[in-house]
Amino acid sequence: MGYVDQYLTGLERAIRDLSRADVQAVVDALLVAWREDRQTFIIGNGGSAATAAHMMNDLCKLTIVPGKQRFRAIALTDNVPLLTAWGNDASFADLFVEPLRNLMRSGDVLIVISTSGESPNLIKAMKCAHNEFSGTVIGITGSDGGRLAAGADLVVRIPSDHIGHQEDGHLIVNHAVSNGLAERLRELE
Repeated sequence: MGYVDQYLTGLERAIRDLSRADVQAVVDALLVAWREDRQTFIIGNGGSAATAAHMMNDLCKLTIVPGKQRFRAIALTDNVPLLTAWGNDASFADLFVEPLRNLMRSGDVLIVISTSGESPNLIKAMKCAHNEFSGTVIGITGSDGGRLAAGADLVVRIPSDHIGHQEDGHLIVNHAVSNGLAERLRELE
């Protein structure tokens, strides 16, 4: 029981110390994106890629309000043929930046999920979103956040050095954001 208790106690602490204001700022930014009919792109590597897909699902489904436009989100992690083509034919660093260049428009939103905030392919996509599309970048990261936290417009950090806590926290942030956005959309007249 020692490890299980230690892990769960650490996760409880991380979630307790998570900045509610930072999470609310993401909800507010996504509400603006919805009002302006902006597209939201979500990216991440490994476990964060799975969270990106989950977040797309939740943002697109949980936020449906009859009679209102739907929230538009897409996880660039979900097109394996395109990702592997760019990885093979160009470089792993181009995995997300090249699809962004096909799909992103001025003012769209990019959500980047990363425990370290240092993955070159994610940083390259963040720079592309800012420099080529004047997009808003939201970083969901670990306690340090690396270059992602330094360059993103909004940052949510999971306050733990344990990668498992960070990944669990990212999914909790997804649920808080998606459900918070859904509540805000239902409240609008």
